[in-house]
Amino acid sequence: MTNQPSVAYCDSRESDVRTYRYEPWPEVQEGVRKVEFRLVYHGRLPAASATTRSREKHAIRREIHKQLIELWKRHPRLRTEFESSADPTGMTGIKRMAKNYSRCGYEFLPLIPEDLGVGCSLDILFLRRDQPGDLIKSGGDIDNRLKVLLDALKVPRTCDEIPNPPGEGESPFFCLLEDDKLITEIKVTTDRLLLPAGLDEHLNDVHLVIHVRTIILNASDIGAFMF
Repeated sequence: MTNQPSVAYCDSRESDVRTYRYEPWPEVQEGVRKVEFRLVYHGRLPAASATTRSREKHAIRREIHKQLIELWKRHPRLRTEFESSADPTGMTGIKRMAKNYSRCGYEFLPLIPEDLGVGCSLDILFLRRDQPGDLIKSGGDIDNRLKVLLDALKVPRTCDEIPNPPGEGESPFFCLLEDDKLITEIKVTTDRLLLPAGLDEHLNDVHLVIHVRTIILNASDIGAFMF
């Protein structure tokens, strides 16, 4: 998390709620479209540590990539770029955009790039098998686990963050953000996961539901293709 947020935190018997505000939330201009959707993740989410956690982050990144493909296919404005015919060079609209984020054998495509004049808020339902109110357990404290999640939501900057070459269906590779500084607010509600652990699950696996809401930061910079 790049900026130092103010934190509102309340502890109850049933759940914990934390809100991180990085800057005042801008008013949405009348008539300006925004995109809202939910991403889900189920699996390992270790705490940040001295190691890079590159494998764990990329595993999360791959799960998010699959869902963002569906968003690009189904959202009316995004679908136009996803389905656009190839130009004389043989490139579709998304391929042309992804060329701008080519690195380490990948062509990444962030839904929210820095130059679009758009940021987003995240409202995360964080379900884990710890007791309510118990923020530090064997799975790691919530703040440091969130750091791993936020790294997985953005485009990697160096090859050290990418442990594997792209697989089938990963060109382009869809990410939520170019940089986590584009997140202006994070709200996290933690609660107990009541599902018993399956044979292929770890006790510290989490279930996340991430509500993403885009917001206009600079109307003069808004790209035409999405908003």
